[in-house]
Amino acid sequence: MGTISVFESVSLDGVMQGPGRADEDTRGGFAHGGWGQGYADQVSGQFAGSGMATTKAMLFGRRTYEDLLGHWTSVTEPNPFTEALVNQRKYVVSRDEGTVPGFPNSTLLAGEAVETVARLKGRVDGVITVIGSGELVRSLHAAGLVDEYILLIHPLVLGSGTRLFGAGECSNLRLAESITSSTGVVIARYGVTC
Repeated sequence: MGTISVFESVSLDGVMQGPGRADEDTRGGFAHGGWGQGYADQVSGQFAGSGMATTKAMLFGRRTYEDLLGHWTSVTEPNPFTEALVNQRKYVVSRDEGTVPGFPNSTLLAGEAVETVARLKGRVDGVITVIGSGELVRSLHAAGLVDEYILLIHPLVLGSGTRLFGAGECSNLRLAESITSSTGVVIARYGVTC
C-alpha cells in the first residue's frame, strides 16, 4: 500500500500559490507570484533530491501537472528537475475523462479525486508525492488520505493568496524531522496522526 506525501512550499501565513514564477498562478488577482525565488540553497536541494530518490510515483492535479511539466520541459539550461520529472511515474487527477496527459510516464486518474486516489494508494507500493495541486491536496486531506506533509516554510508573510489548508480543516500532525536552510527556510516533515 502506498503512502501519500505532500511536498509544498508555503509562506509563514500558509500561502502556497505561485511560489515559482510571477506568471505561475495569477488566479484571483494574485500578484506575489515567484515569492519562493531566491531561497534555494544546498540544504534544500539535498533534501528535495533525497525525497525524489524514495518517491515511487508523483501525483498531480491537472492544472499543476500541465504547468509544472510544461515549464520544466521547456527550460533549456541544465537543471536537476527536468529529467527527474519526465522519467518519474506520474498520475494526473482530472474530473474530465477526455484529459490527455501530455508528458511521458503519465497516467490519467479520471473522476473524483478521493475515489481515484484511494484506489491508486492501494495499488502503488511506496511513497506517492504530491507537489503543488492545492485543490487536490485539500480534498485528500479532508478524506484522510494524506499520510505526511513536507513543508518548506519560507520566512515571509504574503497576506493574500491561496492557502494550503482551508477554513475549518483540522488535523493533528506530529513533527518527525526539521532542518533549516541557510536562507531561513524551515523544512519540516509532519506525520498525520488522525
